[in-house]
Amino acid sequence: MSPTIQIVLLWLAFAGSHLLLSSNALRPRIAGRIGEQPFQGLYSLVSLLFFVPLVAIYLGHRHEGAWLWTVAMTPALTWLVYALMTVGVLLLVAGFVSPSPTSFIARGGPPQVRGVHRITRHPVIMGFGWLGAVHLIPNASVTDVAFFAGLPLFAVVGCRHQELRMAVRRGPEFAAYLATTPFLPFAGAGALRGLREIPLRIWAAAIALSATLRWLHP
Repeated sequence: MSPTIQIVLLWLAFAGSHLLLSSNALRPRIAGRIGEQPFQGLYSLVSLLFFVPLVAIYLGHRHEGAWLWTVAMTPALTWLVYALMTVGVLLLVAGFVSPSPTSFIARGGPPQVRGVHRITRHPVIMGFGWLGAVHLIPNASVTDVAFFAGLPLFAVVGCRHQELRMAVRRGPEFAAYLATTPFLPFAGAGALRGLREIPLRIWAAAIALSATLRWLHP
């Protein structure tokens, strides 16, 4: 079995296990029997069982196979990629600092639309998807595409499934929140306002983290 096929199958298993375990049909039954925290541990363990070999296989076979496209990485395009990567890291950092109401670590109370949540209501998962999509610009071998395209595809499918599941449990208040925030990053009219509302310390942390990752990148 080729590395590309292995990567695709592992992505399908990773996504399928996420959707199945988190579904309204299965999650309450398992969490009701073993408890919410043990369920979170089980959920994380199953995720790692698929994601660790997924990453390992890609790292062992990156840039292999036919190239689907090639892009001349001029200095201008290279710095554009760096800037886009920083945006993805910003979504991650801001999303972890201010968890979305769609996140399982979100704080209680009425959903607040401010800062990064004006950019996307799923900043962490969409941040990972954004980083995967940006990586596709210079990395276009079949193994690269199989791995990196999985990130934005999983982000879209996983986040939509999460919304449908939460809408059933949380009712009109959650539906009203969804109506005020964009699903995809920068798809709403308030994105620029959201960027301005992100605290400077979050911007600084994201830029520093992005620069560090770039420095450590092989």
